[in-house]
Amino acid sequence: MSKFMGKDGFQWFVGVVEDRNDPKKLGRVRVRCLGYHTEDLTRLPTADLPWAHPMNPITSATVSGVGQTPLGSVEGTWVVGFFQDGSDCQQPLIIGTLPGVPTELPSKDSNKGFQDAVNANFPKYKGESDVNRLAVNDSDNPHKSITLRKADRELNIGRADFNSVELNLANSEANLTLPADDGTNFSEPETTYAAVYPHNHVYETEAGHIKEFDDTPNKERIHERHSTGTGYEINEEGTKITRVKKDNYDIISGDHYAHIKGNNSTTTDGGVRVFVNAQSGEENNYTIEVGENANVNIQVNKGDVNVHTTDGNINMKSGRSIHMEADLGVRMKAKYFSAEIDGTWDEKVTGNNTKTGKRIDLN
Repeated sequence: MSKFMGKDGFQWFVGVVEDRNDPKKLGRVRVRCLGYHTEDLTRLPTADLPWAHPMNPITSATVSGVGQTPLGSVEGTWVVGFFQDGSDCQQPLIIGTLPGVPTELPSKDSNKGFQDAVNANFPKYKGESDVNRLAVNDSDNPHKSITLRKADRELNIGRADFNSVELNLANSEANLTLPADDGTNFSEPETTYAAVYPHNHVYETEAGHIKEFDDTPNKERIHERHSTGTGYEINEEGTKITRVKKDNYDIISGDHYAHIKGNNSTTTDGGVRVFVNAQSGEENNYTIEVGENANVNIQVNKGDVNVHTTDGNINMKSGRSIHMEADLGVRMKAKYFSAEIDGTWDEKVTGNNTKTGKRIDLN
């Protein structure tokens, strides 16, 4: 090769990507170049265009899979570059893409190049900037993700609402009241998106996956979203809102530590199961500690409370008193019953008081 870039001649070009299915999977694309190639597909089919290499930034190693994958442009993308082989113009290299305002949309039946003549997918909008709608924030053409997020927002989610309980102590005028713990409903916070051009830096794939790094003054956000709607957003105050449209799995090989300085409210529409101590060990316990002046309240609106050990004891110890009240009966079954009382034993029976046994000692 007698002519090549840097020694003899420097040939620039501007063109349109027409094919990106590189058989060598190097990220190359076929580009129809203005002034070099005709727009007539019958005279110069897309398959006869040379493959153009993309240029990655210096921050990407681009070797052995290290760095940024050299994929991004689609059929219909305007690019700028140069020919490595000078005036021979057979070894194009792309250094960047060019946004614009399309005056017409692609057509499959025109037999014209300089467009996405294969799929007619891009560009999608006529007379509109190629810059992402989330970055432009045109109120007349809002990005569909904003519309969907506002329509899909969860409102008035219920929280635990514990009713007060009056405990009437037997043989006593004193009453004990467990206070109510009213849980008001909560709603998913609304997005604070209010991007102002040119502060919002947006990356969107052709399938609709989105990343936003919004530097709009006083409205700074980070937003990452899957096309299904699963994603998260961090608003200008540092609040993070996470939404998972289907299932969520957390796999932690080591320990998990979480510190919540405020309150923790969890609402589950289905069931809750907790499996602890999958591999037995002395330190693998399920431990709950509640600080001073706080209660542990369990309320079952309609159903039973079941505590069952298959091989072990149930131990209860109170620093003060244990109070039990049942609207119906209290039944206990055991091989033996032992009670040690240092003070007074009081019984008040309004009905029959029956004791049975082989031997009853009353001392």
